[in-house]
Amino acid sequence: MIRILQISLLCFFLAAGISISISENESIYEILLENKLPSGIFPKGVTEFNFDGETGKFSVYLNQSCDAKYETELRYDTNITGKISSAQISDLSGISAQELFLWFPVKGIRVDVPSSGLIYFDVGVVQKQYSLSVFETPRDCVAVRGENEVESSVLSLHQVDQTHGRNVI
Repeated sequence: MIRILQISLLCFFLAAGISISISENESIYEILLENKLPSGIFPKGVTEFNFDGETGKFSVYLNQSCDAKYETELRYDTNITGKISSAQISDLSGISAQELFLWFPVKGIRVDVPSSGLIYFDVGVVQKQYSLSVFETPRDCVAVRGENEVESSVLSLHQVDQTHGRNVI
């Protein structure tokens, strides 16, 4: 009888270990779907992520900051953090949404009723609503050029012609 109990406990712990290793192999996109969120909230190119299943806290890492075009343009930092729960992300940092010519930090994302077809982005002062279908698949993300890169590319176009003493563009 004790032998059967020992074997049962061993099988239980082995099965628990297998399920833990399976969940460690999940992608961030699968975790979003399991939590009733669209997988396209994060762009293509996630290089690494951490997720604590107990607290819902996560970190997503990209090779570089980038912009992705949806109904609006979203800017992703190299490190995105927050807390995932059923149909929402709270305490979000690392994502900004463009409105007119200004960038606003996205503080949270939620899907109230999936059948409504809407997703809401909390940008502080207001809640922006978008079509849920736009976020069904991860988008390509274009690298963000820093201000120094823009300045250096402009400067490289401007040369001084030493032979004639004039500026050449």
